[in-house]
Amino acid sequence: MPYYNLKALIKGIRACKTMADERALIQQESAAIRASFREEDVYARYNNIAKLLYIHMLGSPAHFGQIECLKLVASPRFADKRLGYLGIMLLLDESQEVLTLVTNSLKNDLNHSNMYIVGLGLCTFADIASEEMSRDLANEIEKLLGSSNTYIRKKAALCALRIIKKVPDLIDHFVSKAKSLLTDRNHGVLLASITLVSEMCQLDEGCLNEFRNAVPLLVRNLKALVTTGYSPEHDVSGISDPFLQVKILRLLRFLGKGDVKASETMNDILAQVATNTDSTKNVGNSILYETVLTVLDIEADSGLRVMAINILGKFLSNRDNNIRYVALNTLNKVVSVDTNAVQRHRNIILDCLRDGDISIRRRALELSYALINEQNVRVLVRELLAFLEVADDEFKTGMTTQISLAAERFAPNKRWHIDTVLRTLKLAGNFVREEILSSFIRLVAHTPELQAYTASKLYTSLQADISQESLTLSAVWIIGEYSEVLLEGGIVDEEQPKHVSDMDVLDLLLSALDSPYTNHLTRQFVLTSITKMASRPTASSEQQQRVAEVLAKHTTSPELELQQRAVEFASLFTLGELKVGVLERMPPPEPKATVMGVVSENKPVGSTRATKDADLLGDEVTSPTSQANGQPTQSNQDLLAEIFGSSNSSATSTSPQPTQKTTVQDILGLFDTPTPSTTTSAPVLTSSSAFPLLQTQSQPTPTPQPAQPPAAPRLTSYTAYAKNELKITLTPQTSVARPGVVNIMARFQVTGSNAASGLNFQAAVPKSQQLQMLPLSSPDVRPGATESQQMRVIAPPGVNVRLRLRISYTLAGQAIQDQVDFSGFPPGLTGST
Repeated sequence: MPYYNLKALIKGIRACKTMADERALIQQESAAIRASFREEDVYARYNNIAKLLYIHMLGSPAHFGQIECLKLVASPRFADKRLGYLGIMLLLDESQEVLTLVTNSLKNDLNHSNMYIVGLGLCTFADIASEEMSRDLANEIEKLLGSSNTYIRKKAALCALRIIKKVPDLIDHFVSKAKSLLTDRNHGVLLASITLVSEMCQLDEGCLNEFRNAVPLLVRNLKALVTTGYSPEHDVSGISDPFLQVKILRLLRFLGKGDVKASETMNDILAQVATNTDSTKNVGNSILYETVLTVLDIEADSGLRVMAINILGKFLSNRDNNIRYVALNTLNKVVSVDTNAVQRHRNIILDCLRDGDISIRRRALELSYALINEQNVRVLVRELLAFLEVADDEFKTGMTTQISLAAERFAPNKRWHIDTVLRTLKLAGNFVREEILSSFIRLVAHTPELQAYTASKLYTSLQADISQESLTLSAVWIIGEYSEVLLEGGIVDEEQPKHVSDMDVLDLLLSALDSPYTNHLTRQFVLTSITKMASRPTASSEQQQRVAEVLAKHTTSPELELQQRAVEFASLFTLGELKVGVLERMPPPEPKATVMGVVSENKPVGSTRATKDADLLGDEVTSPTSQANGQPTQSNQDLLAEIFGSSNSSATSTSPQPTQKTTVQDILGLFDTPTPSTTTSAPVLTSSSAFPLLQTQSQPTPTPQPAQPPAAPRLTSYTAYAKNELKITLTPQTSVARPGVVNIMARFQVTGSNAASGLNFQAAVPKSQQLQMLPLSSPDVRPGATESQQMRVIAPPGVNVRLRLRISYTLAGQAIQDQVDFSGFPPGLTGST
């Protein structure tokens, strides 16, 4: 039995005991409503639509009532029109074909004499208007903007906002009307009109010049709101109409950006708002925050900017985590514009590192990195190291990188720089990137005055803690290279140097070899280091005999890499004096750009005298130099390119590559000709290249003289995809020493004016080949920029490389997905069979 009205239906649904009973009731009632629609029962139509909308809100189908809603709208009764328009807004959207039937009804009601019926039409238009409907009814909306009724003007302004969003070409129709609306005294009309003007200025830069003349008017309106007394109609927590104040401030930000004259006009009122607004309540904080954003965007004077940054600093002491987060986020954007003003709040920012909210700690960390300079590097690095000791694991990789970067750029001397990296290795050695270790070793190699000090510190650190991988790797490498300095001077990290014997050093290194924390890479380092120590003229016979036993033991190791090194080093021991030349101390590598810049050669060494106070934060070192290292830092693409062994990604693929000595070539220079590795497994992309000696396997030859590295070959790019304003080129590179291995650099460029966002690049190869891919440098490709992604294909020699590429991205709001097959590489790329 169908229910007569909505109230009875609601009562019946609530009486259902199970979901199945409720669904059955709704299906039964829907069938009764459809039958009533077919009978054209005019008197029951109102109740049927009301019940149908309730059913729609419960999540059940109600689309069959769309036409009936249109019939209700055509009724002369206001109640019928109100329910009909409500049904249209709920059951229709701009993609429905039925919407074309609504246009005529809307046009009639927009010209109705009853203001409330006009209001119903305006509300419906603002909610569901399509591009076609916007064009058809734009003239009616334009007329209503000049209505004498404030109720209609307010709603017409919001309809005009819908029109310009759907059809930006119609902006010119509303410019003059929008100007007149800005003079309205009604707060509702003024709020709607300012929203309309703000959208116009964002969509069309030409509107900025049109509305800049209205800046004095906006300033007067804002001043009236700030200085007005209590107004019960617009008061919110003691502040007069904060919504309108925020809208005016936002529009002033658009109009004052890049315009000195307009900015001067609004400077005084912005200062007045910033000083007179109550900051004890959230309403006042919202106005202050919008004021800060306006001051920072316009051409304001320096005093006003400092005041804005001071407001953000005051936000940092607020108990509300949301306000503190917003302040930190804004300061991160401002710090590059006015660093000195942000520096005044350094202590509060550092206090945020101890906040319980992880998002606040993350933003405070980012801001702390940006604040580091030559004057405060000691203080800030001390605070960051203190936080590193208790930081979450997800922070440690980024923190170790940033601390090392700051030490490289702003270190007052090399002694402090070495102490900083050593402290970082002790605290978070398992989270240190290989580029940091590589740069640290270069620094030690280029600072002979501190080699004894560094070796001593690493020796004592390794004795205390062997669980930090990066600390163990650097200690093993440096002790192996500079063991004579350590044996001659002893442990210099104490008031009285402590003698250490060669067997003590050997025992320490062998303890690292047997440690449960040791991995395959550390074992390779240890074998190399003890072999180099035993090859020195100062090595005792006991040490040489013990090293020979260790090497012999590992010649049968199940690890292929370790076994090969042990066999090679054991063979070197039988070659007499040749081993001395092959295993002699490596020359200092050339200064090379890494994630931490270029090893600085012009910084003072600092104190080389060992005292208890001469540690990381000692005060006896020399003052900071006036010059910071201005060398450009290397991008992530360059670092990945080094790991892959490919050319610098910043260079064009068609230009000749300059000859540059790499970390791998440092050790290759000790041999006559390198031999390919006998490892048959797929190469591991994350293997460390920080320590050249352990990166390459070579057979000794009678010529220990360094060989000149060959010039880099000329690389050619091949276009794999060029559609929809996106171009993808592939640049292959091969090595004679590794046939069948092809390193491919994929580069992504936008050929049009729109940015490609959310780029997802996937590749596949035939079953006979293997593919390895590194992450994309950035999923957003901007016009004029180039993003890259590294790939490595391992194929049988003589087989052509074939790729199936799948690309998906968003361009100008449109999702694009495509798939192409690429086989354009020249034959013989993988070598001959």
